[in-house]
Amino acid sequence: MINEAKKVLKSYFGYDSFRIGQEEIIHSVLLNKSTLAIMPTGGGKSLCYQVPGLMSNGVTLVISPLISLMKDQVDALNDHGISSTYINSSLTPNEIEERINDARQEKYKFIYVAPERLDSRSFRQLLESLPIKIIAIDEAHCISQWGHDFRPSYRNIQSMIYELKEKPTVIALTATATKEVTADICDLLMISNEDVYVTGFSRDNLSFSLVKGENKRDVIIGYLQKNHGQAGIIYASTRKEVDHLYQFLKKAGYAVGKYHAGMSEEERYESQELFLFDKLTLMIATNAFGMGIDKSNVRFVIHHNLPKNIEAYYQEAGRAGRDGEPGECLLLCHPQDIQLQKFLIEQSSMNEQTKTFEYKKLQQMIDYCHTDKCLQAYILSYFGDGNETYTCGKCLNCTDQREKLDMTTEALMIFSCIKRMNERFGKTLVAQVLKGSKNKRITQFDFTKLSTYGLMRNFSEKEIVSMIDFLTAEGYLQMTSGQYPVLMLDKKAYLVFKGDIQVSRKAQLKQRQIVEDNQLFEELRTLRKQISTEENLPPYIIFSDRTLREMSQVCPRNKKEMLEIKGIAEMKFERYGNRFLQAIDLYLENTAVK
Repeated sequence: MINEAKKVLKSYFGYDSFRIGQEEIIHSVLLNKSTLAIMPTGGGKSLCYQVPGLMSNGVTLVISPLISLMKDQVDALNDHGISSTYINSSLTPNEIEERINDARQEKYKFIYVAPERLDSRSFRQLLESLPIKIIAIDEAHCISQWGHDFRPSYRNIQSMIYELKEKPTVIALTATATKEVTADICDLLMISNEDVYVTGFSRDNLSFSLVKGENKRDVIIGYLQKNHGQAGIIYASTRKEVDHLYQFLKKAGYAVGKYHAGMSEEERYESQELFLFDKLTLMIATNAFGMGIDKSNVRFVIHHNLPKNIEAYYQEAGRAGRDGEPGECLLLCHPQDIQLQKFLIEQSSMNEQTKTFEYKKLQQMIDYCHTDKCLQAYILSYFGDGNETYTCGKCLNCTDQREKLDMTTEALMIFSCIKRMNERFGKTLVAQVLKGSKNKRITQFDFTKLSTYGLMRNFSEKEIVSMIDFLTAEGYLQMTSGQYPVLMLDKKAYLVFKGDIQVSRKAQLKQRQIVEDNQLFEELRTLRKQISTEENLPPYIIFSDRTLREMSQVCPRNKKEMLEIKGIAEMKFERYGNRFLQAIDLYLENTAVK
């Protein structure tokens, strides 16, 4: 069974072996077991249903929440010679009817639909007439009310499956699922715990960094200058910020596009296509609307604002380096971002229980910005996938070799002040007391009489707040959930009081270049872009950056050597292989290596 799957993998996709976890997940699906696959972005989730789908004698229905992602997946499958289509709101009624008729005639192996399509009674009747063998549920976290992107229409999947006469095999896939979300998915889709496969959340090719409190535009311009010509996405929290940043970067001479829900469908489509075809190197988008594209050669993702939670951040940041090549994720954070996210929570229609839950997740995102631990380790720990000794070796905190500064004395001052304020106030008031402020609230509560009043007058209020944020992130302090969180001492703080442990902290580093220059790689990219224009296909669908980079390092000279490159199968070679061989020959001739 698995040997047959490997033949399909090689024949259609050009790979000799599966990535970590893929073989076990595919085997589970081939045994007709409903399966949950939790894999990192870029970990190869699509192949986990595409390979079994190609081996089945029926249709695979793929439920995906993002129109643009469907198009990417269908384009890629059709380019591999696999008949596929999508049915969503981007099509005209006539186009939908035509594709439905083709589906009835079983012309497609894969049909992609949005979950909202399942709300249609007529569409569900169509599904009952099709030989659906597998149902793949992409972005499965959307089915859970505790997921960061809950979509009510995902709840209809369960009833749709029950209505089908011949029960299909279900495979749910996501990159971001906490334990609560995982339990919710399994409960709703009747997936047993033994059929849940977690391949890990780690993205070893990504490096994480952040910048706090600096001028964001200056940081972005400096970063773009150091990584000129690389494809990247910049996320912002509001449409207004997207528009302003777009105008700023366009005026600065960058090939930039924008994408948010305030634009017309035609404008969004045009902007997305220009980005997919590498005619724009930068895309600016709202966090809430997202990009949802399968562009594999995105080298960096910059968050202009603090995201609402770790799940949303990791999913968006994970759009860098989907091809396995190096990618960087840079987060710019400012106190105003926290207020914005709190405002969005308060303005939402969520009930109080859900709001409390969202505030808790926002605090965990804030803690990420202030920890001195490995940034990826912090994220892995959030998803229950970490250990105390893990370090990625590439993030801002791991690569900072400067000496740690002892701040045990300052920590004790902060702990003492919180204790003397009876653990009933937030960090701003605590900082003001330590600074020695004389504002009305402090005199009103008689805090000027505390022994800790003015104890840290040599520091600015901003510096004291920063220390409090760090101590919270490191687990010395806790913050209650809600719009106005209160500081409380954790067990770790009492260990500092006892003298059992000391508190130390280190600074940040500057941005660095993501990938080294490679002249042949750039020439192969140019050829790929030329072919993409001729074929009207996004460049990364022709060959990924990873494939081009291996090609530029190995320099294959014939078909046999070319087929040994990861990502190149027979059909790909027949369509594009000779042109790339010619480009390599010309490069070697010009550099006198031949």
